[in-house]
Amino acid sequence: MAILVTGGAGYIGSHTCVELLNAGHEIVVLDNFINSNPESLNRISEITGCMFKTYSIDLLDKEKVDQVFEENDIEAVIHFAGLKAVGESLSIPLHYYHNNITGTVVLCEVMKRHNVKKLVFSSSATVYGIPKQCPISEEFPLSALNPYGRTKLMIEEILRDLYVSDNAWSIALLRYFNPIGAHKSGLIGEDPNGIPNNLMPYITQVAVGKLKELSVFGNQYPTKDGTGIRDYIHVVDLAVGHLRALDKVSNSTGIDAFNLGTGKGYSVLEMVEAFEKASLKKVHYKIVDERHGDAAVSYADPLKAKQELGWVAEKSIEEMCEDSWKWQMKNPNGYKNRIVDEENLHKVNSGDFFILN
Repeated sequence: MAILVTGGAGYIGSHTCVELLNAGHEIVVLDNFINSNPESLNRISEITGCMFKTYSIDLLDKEKVDQVFEENDIEAVIHFAGLKAVGESLSIPLHYYHNNITGTVVLCEVMKRHNVKKLVFSSSATVYGIPKQCPISEEFPLSALNPYGRTKLMIEEILRDLYVSDNAWSIALLRYFNPIGAHKSGLIGEDPNGIPNNLMPYITQVAVGKLKELSVFGNQYPTKDGTGIRDYIHVVDLAVGHLRALDKVSNSTGIDAFNLGTGKGYSVLEMVEAFEKASLKKVHYKIVDERHGDAAVSYADPLKAKQELGWVAEKSIEEMCEDSWKWQMKNPNGYKNRIVDEENLHKVNSGDFFILN
């Protein structure tokens, strides 16, 4: 039996695929490659020595999603697929709502039809809005400040309603804080399209010379150096958290939310300093206006994940920076030979995995 990983070619998805394969799981990947690159799948196979099937389809195509379940013995789903850029979501909100929410509804309908009712959902700490205090526990009030965050919040509510309607479901809602880092091999990492939306890939691209300087949004927050504080978590620690959540949903029923973070906060300038020490590169930056809706401080209370999933983030901020730099140095232009869901991408044997339409 296999674990279906939607969005498995993406940043967090690819690292989770590595951990699943290394743990002995069979996987099937579903991805439309709009925000990811099939080359990451080659790298997954190179790291693990494992073959796996990948379907180049969109979750909105219900007939093809159903075909995946018809052709494979799926026992559980880890659901990463979705659009994720906060700024872009403000410009094209209807597209985000349709893609993220409708895609999840289609997935759940097909899962129900095939009696697959174990799901790990990729949510986000954005569902907490601007927290009134830190650390943030799972019991905090929920809100969202942008269409992207609202899609995560709405999907969580949809999944809660799904469980109420059928108590055979087992669902884990994983609320990520700020994933950074890369696999220690430097073979897979974060490869954003265009100008990065997140801090670490922006820093690494400045360090490697792709970007001129980092824009730091505000230096008048009530923090030690005036810049915003966030909870940064190594992507491999995050990936391992999905395996612990998979164990949970595989052996119980119900629905629950878990923070995946370190419980520690670092300011933007502390991150710049830590990266400079790891890379021995100077990161030029400039202070610009604060962004509307940005919290001054945001970091997790990860105790529930420790108690109920047996999961604790282990990697240090130094490792996060070192691995981010190794990825950027080995892949200055990200994944090479980018392929974006071409029509002729049909039953292509890429050596270690198969892409199917």
